[in-house]
Amino acid sequence: MKEYISILRPSHWVKNVFIFVGLIFGGKLIGPADEVLVAMGRAAGGFLCFCLAASAIYIFNDIIDRPNDRVHPTKRYRPIASGKVSVGSAAVVSILCGAAGIAGSILLGEWFAVVTVAYIVLMILYSVLLKRLMIWDCIVIAAGFCLRAVAGAVVVAVPISPWLVVCTFALCLFLGFGKRRSEIAQMGAEGANFRQTLEGYTPELLAHILDVTSGLAIICFVLYAMDERTVRVFGSNHLVYTTAFVLYCVFRFSMLIQQGKYADPVELILRDLPFQVGFCLWVLSCIAIIYAGRAGVCPL
Repeated sequence: MKEYISILRPSHWVKNVFIFVGLIFGGKLIGPADEVLVAMGRAAGGFLCFCLAASAIYIFNDIIDRPNDRVHPTKRYRPIASGKVSVGSAAVVSILCGAAGIAGSILLGEWFAVVTVAYIVLMILYSVLLKRLMIWDCIVIAAGFCLRAVAGAVVVAVPISPWLVVCTFALCLFLGFGKRRSEIAQMGAEGANFRQTLEGYTPELLAHILDVTSGLAIICFVLYAMDERTVRVFGSNHLVYTTAFVLYCVFRFSMLIQQGKYADPVELILRDLPFQVGFCLWVLSCIAIIYAGRAGVCPL
């Protein structure tokens, strides 16, 4: 049973917190108690659906990648690569997770189901083809996170702001290239045997790309925070003052990834306490500013 839970990669479900962006920034945490509870329940349901859908893709990807995973220093111990879980059994679990995720998304609404299916299709294309195309591999990863954020807005019925897509894409492009840098730091010259695109990436190129994408992510957030529509919707322009936390989290992530201290961005997010503190302070600051502004407590 432990092996079957492992192939679901529950630690990677943290990526689906993007589902809750719409709930927080859409102002759904205040209002009549019944409406708030419904919105929170729908967001939680959306999170669960995307966890199931993501697990289906993780298993599908592990089945395809098992020859390459066997040459990786840590991924060789994954249940499918090591043979502890058979390909047939893993395929059944993948299908069940995908079907359950789609079924649950249909219950939450037609458009949410459309976004969920779009995510699954995109990730299947990534697993069989797009991850072998340099640059595009990280662009598709970022697009997958954008679909998570869009799904989070759809499921709680808030307008999809262009800034939601732009900021999510910029940040996750940075995270995607960060993952490639961590793989090179961990595997060095042997990386190409594990992932084809690592043959084209170099530490110098990725360091440059990380500089560009980190700057892009920060600038996008600052522009969003200062945008006239943002100020009008939240009733405050104070969101820009949380940029200090954004800078800290982005720079610390970049530093640790390029030093090779973590094998995967998810591992960094789950284990690095300073990063976690910075991220939590940013989230709490955003919530305080957004809802104080909407309540008229925070002056412009």
